[in-house]
Amino acid sequence: MVRYSQAGQLASDLFESARNERIEANAPLAARMRPRTLDEFIGQEAIVGPGRLLRRAIQADQLSSLIFYGPPGTGKTTLAQVIANTTAAHFSALNAVLAGVKEIRATVTDAQERWALYDQGTILFVDEVHRFNKAQQDALLPWVENGTVTFIGATTENPYFEVNKALVSRSRIFQLKSLTEQHLRLIMQAALNTPGRGYGDRRVLIEEEAAAHLVSIANGDARAVLNALELAVETTDPDPSGEVRINLAIAEESIQRRAVLYDKEGDYHFDTISAFIKSLRGSDPDAALYWLAKMIYAGEDPRFILRRMLILASEDVGMADPRAVQVVNACAQAFDRVGLPEGNFPLAQAALYLATAEKSNSVMAFFDALDAVGNEPDSDVPSHLRDANRDSEGFGHGAGYLYPHAYRDHWVAQQYLPAALQGKVFYEPTGQGYEAAIAAAVTRRREAQLAAMLEGSGAPPEILTYDASGGGSVRERWLQRTVAQSGEAAAALRDRILAGGPLERHSVVLDLNAGSGLLTWEAQRRSPEGGVYALAFNEDDRQALQEQTQNMEEPARPLLLQGRIGELAQLLDADAVRFDAIVGRNALINSSEKEAALRQLAERLAPQGWLSLAETVPKHTQRIYALGDRSTLRPELAERLIAAEEAIYADSADALVNWDEDTMEAALFAAFPAQAQSGRVSIERIDADTDVLISEGMVRRWFGPALGDRRSYAERLAEGMGPEEVEQIEGWVRGQLLNRTVPWRRRTVLLRVAGE
Repeated sequence: MVRYSQAGQLASDLFESARNERIEANAPLAARMRPRTLDEFIGQEAIVGPGRLLRRAIQADQLSSLIFYGPPGTGKTTLAQVIANTTAAHFSALNAVLAGVKEIRATVTDAQERWALYDQGTILFVDEVHRFNKAQQDALLPWVENGTVTFIGATTENPYFEVNKALVSRSRIFQLKSLTEQHLRLIMQAALNTPGRGYGDRRVLIEEEAAAHLVSIANGDARAVLNALELAVETTDPDPSGEVRINLAIAEESIQRRAVLYDKEGDYHFDTISAFIKSLRGSDPDAALYWLAKMIYAGEDPRFILRRMLILASEDVGMADPRAVQVVNACAQAFDRVGLPEGNFPLAQAALYLATAEKSNSVMAFFDALDAVGNEPDSDVPSHLRDANRDSEGFGHGAGYLYPHAYRDHWVAQQYLPAALQGKVFYEPTGQGYEAAIAAAVTRRREAQLAAMLEGSGAPPEILTYDASGGGSVRERWLQRTVAQSGEAAAALRDRILAGGPLERHSVVLDLNAGSGLLTWEAQRRSPEGGVYALAFNEDDRQALQEQTQNMEEPARPLLLQGRIGELAQLLDADAVRFDAIVGRNALINSSEKEAALRQLAERLAPQGWLSLAETVPKHTQRIYALGDRSTLRPELAERLIAAEEAIYADSADALVNWDEDTMEAALFAAFPAQAQSGRVSIERIDADTDVLISEGMVRRWFGPALGDRRSYAERLAEGMGPEEVEQIEGWVRGQLLNRTVPWRRRTVLLRVAGE
């Protein structure tokens, strides 16, 4: 092991000084002109300007470990040399490309002995520190931690990604920016004026156009501008007077190609492709072409760019323009066929197509579905969706599947999600491009399905076993919706209601019993510049509507009201609003004062306004006794069943069943006498059969205890039958109807008051 002595150290320093002088005399201009003090340093005022932290630390010789990060030619190594010339500590330098663990250990050993013998610290500068592998960085880390060496690293790569995290955490990072043209001019002028190291002892004149070309093409790199200046001066013969004149032609020969900051594996690669993708996503074709050109100019692989554009065609354009994937894929194939330079044409075409295409990221819904798969309990495939070719006989797989092509518009409301996920929405179409055309259809079907899910199938079993809390099995309601096609029926009824009169863009609409929003959202779409008031009969309905409005801008949201029709005066008096249209579905069905409710609506209808209400008529709904074969019952029991069930619908005290289309028509004419006189009042009866599956849940509701204020079917039968007879009827229903799909008769009346 070498031991230091004062004489030996002095001899070594003198030898090293002489060697450095010889090297400097033959060094390139950029190396000779490297600043030696902070006063000579040009640029990076943000970190070494007067009063800045780094400047104060260098001047006070109180440095901690540092990492300088920035593009080539911005002064990283120069700052290290300034520190070397300023500090009292010994300055050692390693290049990460050439040095390894052996050199690190030798430097550390020298630093330890230097500290022990001379009480002198050591600053270790590692250029290109990102080139150190993990083992090399780990070999350095302990000596940085215990203070044996003060570490200074220089890198063109992001240290947070390329340098050991432990080393980064113990260092202060300074980011150096590309130099401005003004900085480069000052550096070039200093080289021309400085004797010895520069050209101050020679007559060199550089024309303005030549100087502008050099600093422009150097692109913020001090080394590039000095190398170009040196080449221009050293290759130009002086004129007879001894002057070296640098004109534009000489400057162009000295630096012909702009130095583009780009590294296929580093920050510039990732930052530039990021800027390109964000420009495409932001529909800026000019910026997209610029960043594309920069990558091609720097030598980026065009196939990499095309792969990224293919991803963007689905991720960010997606359903707004499904042709985007086809266009980019065709351009990629064309590029493979023709290659460069002609391949730049399809490359640019793909970029321009994506930049100008409508945008939608709705395909991201797939990742919501992935989250659901990862977070939700595992759900079986619904029986009707299973493969009927394998277990249809033993387990009923595939039974109940509805073939969409057998229905109108090749669509049928059907359960496709597992039961636990019924009603879950993943895909949310935007209003952009092609997707706008399908958004309306998707949204309307969902609204119809949502209405069916919230309201059940609409069949009388819900009337006989009314649940005031709005509860009940979600799975059961979806099952009924599937079989009854009530989603499609609800959509058709919605369109008939809204066909009652004109809806202008500025119309003001009142939706009665807004519930699921079946009418509200369509009215909102048709009258975007008017306003929609949505009346919810209970807090649950109001809350559901409010949740659906959260993603809408405040002015575009419907105005939510909660109460009954009889309370409209109190709810609306502050606005004194009159409606161009009043619409509703089953808004009057439970009202005991239907005529009074209609009079309230008449007061709120504008002079030229119109009204359109659809009301289900429970009095004329399907009878359960008519669905099965009553010959299997004792004759007297069958007769008592008919009488008991008919008595349910003959109860004059029950506001749900004590009316029909005739009484509703009389109430409508009485509430709107002027309109009736001019022939603008009408009532239309709609009779329809709907397929309904008699499920176990439905039978339990019929024959179980009441769920709300209304008595159940069994409780009503018990008024004229004994308990054993009711049990016999339940057994008959189960034997005749359970798990069967039956036609269920229903009647709806459409009440209309036409506008003037």
